[in-house]
Amino acid sequence: MASSTSSNGTGDLGFEADLFKAADKLRAGLEPSEYKHVALGLIFLKYISEAFEAQRAKLADIDGADTEDPEEYIADNVFWVPKEARWSHLQANAKQPTIGTLIDDAMEAIEAVPENTSLKGVLPKNYARPTLDKTMLGELIDLFSNIGMHDASDGARDLLGRVYEYFLSGFAGAEGKRGGEFFTPRSVVRTLVEMLEPYEGRVYDPCCGSGGMFVQSERFVKEHGGRIGDIAIYGQETNNTTWKLAKMNLAVRGIDAEIAWNNEGSFHRDAFPDLRADYILANPPFNISDWGGERIAEDARWVHGTPPKGNANFGWLQHILHHLAPRGTAGVVLANGSMSSQQSGEGEIRKAMVEADQVDCMVALPGQLFYSTQIPACLWILAKDKSANGHRDRQGEVLFIDARNLGFMADRVRREFAPEDISRIADTYHNWRSKEPETAYEDEPGFCKSASLEEIREHGHVLTPGRYVGAAALEDDGVIFEDRFAELREILAAQFEEGRALEKRIETALGGVLPE
Repeated sequence: MASSTSSNGTGDLGFEADLFKAADKLRAGLEPSEYKHVALGLIFLKYISEAFEAQRAKLADIDGADTEDPEEYIADNVFWVPKEARWSHLQANAKQPTIGTLIDDAMEAIEAVPENTSLKGVLPKNYARPTLDKTMLGELIDLFSNIGMHDASDGARDLLGRVYEYFLSGFAGAEGKRGGEFFTPRSVVRTLVEMLEPYEGRVYDPCCGSGGMFVQSERFVKEHGGRIGDIAIYGQETNNTTWKLAKMNLAVRGIDAEIAWNNEGSFHRDAFPDLRADYILANPPFNISDWGGERIAEDARWVHGTPPKGNANFGWLQHILHHLAPRGTAGVVLANGSMSSQQSGEGEIRKAMVEADQVDCMVALPGQLFYSTQIPACLWILAKDKSANGHRDRQGEVLFIDARNLGFMADRVRREFAPEDISRIADTYHNWRSKEPETAYEDEPGFCKSASLEEIREHGHVLTPGRYVGAAALEDDGVIFEDRFAELREILAAQFEEGRALEKRIETALGGVLPE
């Protein structure tokens, strides 16, 4: 099936939505949270099988190359796929009642290959369970068989990766709150990535979900002439199922990453205690109350104050600052309350962060961006050295951006940023930091404001952009005030008259039905 770019401004492939709809029809009564592993596992299996076959054909044309040597595949970042795990074998047996067992055996066989170390314990292996409709499995295999995951026009990994990403997004939407726990909307991720520009260095996410921050970071590097491998990726995830999704998501793109999993999570069992990252991108769960803060009240990470036991927001911010390199920058998605809350010492921690000059930029986001919550959100951009990396020295200043009016409704309930919205936010931030005169920054009433620490102190260290950017200037339509006022009075008088007429009709109608 040929691919094309849709016109919705998000750059989705033309067949992605159709493919997801077709696959979603097959799930019948299966819950999205269960079905996503069924579908994503098969997409992954299809991809690595085709990648293997493509490499096999390539090796067959090279003198001296051994098509049966796993090392010939691993060297080109291609997984070795045993015969019983190849898609052609599954496709040939798709209508057999044993297809669930065959898929499980395929997953086991792939993980058992010594060279496939990054897939150990990652792939789903419960396709043979009695509750899973085997006819549906066969139909899914047929559906995915019709798609060339290695369409040369788009690049093999990018094509499959975008299909995989679209499915992640679709399942997140179907699952609602639970889905949002493993998937951050692409609009938000791309905004963070475009603002931070992670060209090279160490990239870290302490609550990485399905790995979307890393995928977009790698995409950014490639789009700007860099290479996969220019950034080193580190992540941690506490949910084992989500960790598996992240490992698969990165594997289909050929991204080498160190993704750790444990039940305790980044607060209580930090997998990278000595890591100091050049870039940190994170979307922590909002306002978590049961994070066990009382057990680590004296932790060395709490430089600006002990986070309250009932809310982890300022625990995340300080954990991230702790892991930030001296010249690094971080982008964190948090609930709006983090910008103004005074409860349980949060106001004092925020004040300490501002006075330490580690808050670089605050962005207020529009509502309805997230699958998981309708809670309004914001972006915190943190920097330990505001003059680092050749940027303008912005010490003693914070940039405020009010982006609440940006974006468009992608469907009835969810908003997205268009590419120009993301560019407007990122360009404003870059211009503010730039030393170049041709990109000189200017405050824009209603949208952005560079505020001094003194101004922030006057607002009690509240960081809500709306307090600083003011109101946008109204466009002069050329109508003088007296004429406009007279017109409005005329409209109001007509509405009053209409209201009185309606009132009389209601009284008449009631008079006909009420007893005297």
